[in-house]
Amino acid sequence: MLYNFLISLVDQFSALNVFRYLTFRTGLSVMSSMIIVFLIGGPFIRFIQNHKITGPIREDGPIDHIVKKVGTPTMGGFLILIGILFGTLLWADLKNGYIWVLLFVATSFGLLGFIDDYLKIKQKNSRGISSLTKLTFQIILSLIAIFLLLKFGNNEHLKNLYFPFFKNLTLHLGLFFIPFALFIIVGSSNAVNLTDGLDGLATVPVMLVALSFTLICYVTGNTVFSEYLHIPYIVNVGESAIFCGAIVGSCLGFLWFNAPPAKIFMGDTGSLSLGGSLGAVSIISKHEIVLGIIGGLFVLETASVIIQVVSFKLTGKRVFMMAPLHHHFEKKGWAESTVVIRFWIISIILALIGLATLKLR
Repeated sequence: MLYNFLISLVDQFSALNVFRYLTFRTGLSVMSSMIIVFLIGGPFIRFIQNHKITGPIREDGPIDHIVKKVGTPTMGGFLILIGILFGTLLWADLKNGYIWVLLFVATSFGLLGFIDDYLKIKQKNSRGISSLTKLTFQIILSLIAIFLLLKFGNNEHLKNLYFPFFKNLTLHLGLFFIPFALFIIVGSSNAVNLTDGLDGLATVPVMLVALSFTLICYVTGNTVFSEYLHIPYIVNVGESAIFCGAIVGSCLGFLWFNAPPAKIFMGDTGSLSLGGSLGAVSIISKHEIVLGIIGGLFVLETASVIIQVVSFKLTGKRVFMMAPLHHHFEKKGWAESTVVIRFWIISIILALIGLATLKLR
């Protein structure tokens, strides 16, 4: 919005030419998103505290959660969404189709999460929308995003699957692109949702993944860097770095309030939106497998739930003391802060490995 306005004035004011630089606008996106979350975070928390908008704590979770976290406000994902929209709409080129697909995923999944959070508060339990209903709407919203991507962001690389560590190993998905993309978006959304169980646990890994994809989108949309790194060059995809930067800034601002002990939880409003957005970015930039590496913590958390359910149904025994994985370590006696910080360290290591794949081909 502001970018498009400023660029129209470049002929009159040559100094405004600096806004043509993607790196400059990405930095502005990070800062703008972070500042707006800082500014509205305190008043927002006071508002929902005054209106007693607090989410119920999982009844079968660790006992100290019920004691320590009861009464903590939820729906903090609304702050993150405002930050993402603010940073992206200000500094992104709104003529770019990829930007609108990403904004659609972020807002629609955020709305779904908001409804889920609202029902949990209203019904005073942790069930919210039924799993089947939630999954159905995630599939519908993802399909809309995929068809929008096929219509407005179609390119020769879109239906290809690229493998890290290999220069020329490519799989053309053809008609299988739609179910594959569906799996990535829905899977990412639910994976982040499962990870969001401790103060700050999901916020920092999401920020690391978004930061990594800020770089990935930039180099993928740059002819020089993409050729040097032997990755596909995709026209206009670099603009997605603005969106990723907005996620980084929003999460950084939100972490101020979400750091242990959390003053607010992001809730499904934030986790579903962020997860879906990261999945969509990986598809647009054609680094879906790299998302699985950088976001490996989310994969581990999801795998622990799947293993737990399958094991219990087949053998009647549980592999973990409790799932998702972070609750298992709490049950083993790890302090919440210990679990969170060690999982952050794992996320940093995975992010470095994922970024290393850009060169090791």
